[in-house]
Amino acid sequence: MISLPRPEAQLSKSIRLRRTWFWVSDRWGEWMISLAGKAALITGGSRGIGAAAVKLFAQAGADVIFSYNKAKDAALQVEQESKKHGTRVEAFKADVGRHADNKKLVDQCIARLGRLDIVVANAGIWNTEDLPIENISEKQWDEMMRVNLKSVYSIIHFSVPQMIKQKSGRIIPITSTAGQRGESFHTHYGASKGGVISLVKGLSTELARHNILVNSVAPGWVATDMSNPVIQTKAGAKAVAAAIPLGRAASAEEIAGPILFLASDLANFLTGEIINVNGGSVLCG
Repeated sequence: MISLPRPEAQLSKSIRLRRTWFWVSDRWGEWMISLAGKAALITGGSRGIGAAAVKLFAQAGADVIFSYNKAKDAALQVEQESKKHGTRVEAFKADVGRHADNKKLVDQCIARLGRLDIVVANAGIWNTEDLPIENISEKQWDEMMRVNLKSVYSIIHFSVPQMIKQKSGRIIPITSTAGQRGESFHTHYGASKGGVISLVKGLSTELARHNILVNSVAPGWVATDMSNPVIQTKAGAKAVAAAIPLGRAASAEEIAGPILFLASDLANFLTGEIINVNGGSVLCG
């Protein structure tokens, strides 16, 4: 069971929603979410948002299978740190832009954990350097779509049959503010994330009859290995701070929290939504 600070809590009550406990106390000022008994699959779990989600899910009691592509040492470290909470956590190498790798990943998850309740499609890439549309090569365009869009379709494609069999499931692709408003000089990235947002909207109605809920978390700037080369420059830090009303980039953990919420029974009547976690930089649904 995970406990996170909630200093504004003024009520003391406990509400049980299926397997999830939501508890607010004026004495301790905490809220708790449990994913005990749930099996989760998280792509891109060796660093950044994915790694934070793996650790948070394990802390909340879930068994977790997560993928990595190249960062084996980082993945093993995440695995080791997450296991201290007493749940089963295993890392598997996979190129999620490959259909066959996603099938193996889902098959491994079901074989190892016996079920599949939650899929977080997090793996993605972004171009650090500005890239005008006239300079984007066909190879660069195709690679962005392969990793950011095809991988999401592919992991969902193989996960849904098991969720239909179980008559429930949670699918949580990670999108971006760039998919909502576009992003100059990163247009192929924005297009790939916009495609995922459209996929979320369509699948939410398609899969609702199976009690499979499909929602997304859309971060803005997050201080991770992917964006730090920009954020940690003087000009980049100034631009990011100016664009975000809260005045800073998010931490990976601040994105993992809303992902955990969507995976929990507190979000039982929520589907087809894009939850914006961007410090107020993009105000849209």
